[in-house]
Amino acid sequence: MTGTAVPHAFGAGSLAWRLGRGLSDAVRDGLAVAWRNLIALRRVPRLLVFSTIQPLVFVLMFRYVFGGVVGPALGPVSYVDFLIPGIFVQTAVFGSMNTAIGLATDMQTGLMERFRSLPMARSAVLVGRTTADLARNVFVVALMTAVGFALGFRIHAGVPAFLGGVLLVLAFGFAMSWIFAVVGMAVGDPETAQAAAFPVLAPLVFASSAFVPVSTMPGWLQAFAGHQPVSKTAQAVRVLVLGGPATTVVWQALAWDAGIVAVFAPLGVWFYRRAV
Repeated sequence: MTGTAVPHAFGAGSLAWRLGRGLSDAVRDGLAVAWRNLIALRRVPRLLVFSTIQPLVFVLMFRYVFGGVVGPALGPVSYVDFLIPGIFVQTAVFGSMNTAIGLATDMQTGLMERFRSLPMARSAVLVGRTTADLARNVFVVALMTAVGFALGFRIHAGVPAFLGGVLLVLAFGFAMSWIFAVVGMAVGDPETAQAAAFPVLAPLVFASSAFVPVSTMPGWLQAFAGHQPVSKTAQAVRVLVLGGPATTVVWQALAWDAGIVAVFAPLGVWFYRRAV
């Protein structure tokens, strides 16, 4: 009896088979939309160029303008080794703002409604947009690594730990994309999405340990700056690059990523269903 029940449970038409087929279709549709968004970058290369200029400006400005002031507070650690992990995280956060602008543009042009009329997974639009932004972050982080090496940045904890830090940055950028997916669909047009994203980005990036040690900030600000997600991720990446006990701070950074996705992914799906 058991020998006939097991094949039937996974046969065509069973619940398990339908779930597996639905997941396969959702992944295929999400990748198709992600590819469509990446092709748009190839056709409008200035989008990619300008998204890489900003982190380059941050690297040069902080390295040569503020480095002389901040460097002495770091002791034996050189400022460029302290700065580049923070630039990685800043790049991922600012890059996630494109998710809000892209989704708001798709809503304004009616593209989402056309997607909705097609026989495709409803999650594909959101998954495709966040996946495409993740791919762009891979390129920008690789470029920032090359620029950092040219400015004197060095890996002190080994290549595997450094690659782990890069994966942590990409995971954080993916999680932040879900926040800005909600922002983009809530406001509905690209200009407002860009304006609405900045008040979220500014305190997270600049009131953090991305560019300066938290200990140099006023006491009332340290409680926020030391525990918010940008600081936790920057600290984790920094430890993976410079060396030191990494387990606790890496888990704290991953907990922020999981918490952000758990809250904002369902919220994004809810806004998407309301929008189209």
